[in-house]
Amino acid sequence: MLIVAALYHFTRFPDPAALRGPLLELCETQGVKGSLLLAQEGINGTIAGPRAGIDAVLAHIKTLQGCADLEWKEAESAEMPFGRMKVRLKREIVTMGQPDVDPLARTGHYVAPEAWNELIAQEDVAVIDTRNDYEVAIGSFDGAIDPETRSFGEFPAWWEANKERFHNKRIAMFCTGGIRCEKSTNYLLSQGVEEVFHLKGGILKYLEEVPEEESRWQGGCFVFDQRVAVGHGLQPTGHLMCHACRRPLEPADTKRAEYEDGVQCHHCVDEFDDARRERFRERQRQITLAAQRGTPHLGR
Repeated sequence: MLIVAALYHFTRFPDPAALRGPLLELCETQGVKGSLLLAQEGINGTIAGPRAGIDAVLAHIKTLQGCADLEWKEAESAEMPFGRMKVRLKREIVTMGQPDVDPLARTGHYVAPEAWNELIAQEDVAVIDTRNDYEVAIGSFDGAIDPETRSFGEFPAWWEANKERFHNKRIAMFCTGGIRCEKSTNYLLSQGVEEVFHLKGGILKYLEEVPEEESRWQGGCFVFDQRVAVGHGLQPTGHLMCHACRRPLEPADTKRAEYEDGVQCHHCVDEFDDARRERFRERQRQITLAAQRGTPHLGR
């Protein structure tokens, strides 16, 4: 059984490029795969590997500047959910495009999973899902508002256009693991919203800790690995992924006329030109050949 660890931490890295090489080398020597993002504002990502390997990588991250109190969420997986290990340098570890947003300065009030249901049941609380539209489509909290954004960078414009709807409301926000809410709650506070809350540890922590019979979560929670989506107890829900547009699919979606494995689904059938789709077909042929040989293919 492999361990899957999801983590993020806001801190100040004066030279994130200097951290990349040692971190990547350690992951590779420890049999750890996944994706980590480094920026001047911190670190973010999900990794998977044997227990000893995950422990070694987490211990290394905790030695980095400002990361001694790193927190992470774990799940188990019978199969490796990643094809390779990537450590990338980015401008932001979660892209909002608001240079004045600073989660290290202040954020909304953290709400523990066991207290979340009581908060969002209050009549003066508006609950906002800060994730992308394709994530919300497969699951969310009962009654949550979907901004229908295709990327996190669209959230500030959505708020500006809709803020009057939330006059005299307290705002409760949530996302997959909590990282978006670090920025979105800071942003709302800067816009003059007085009471802003967010789910500590995100949906993943809620699904891990809150019993299903008490849960107000409906559907699956999209995760950025080959599990695609998880439910209560962080168990995979059986969702699939379109390897052209990377959106989640229900098993029944693969029976639709628009679907072609590795090439397109009903979400993206009009998003790619013929040349791009032919490249997808060639990639899918190589994946099929690799499977027949019993070897992994990094295209997935």
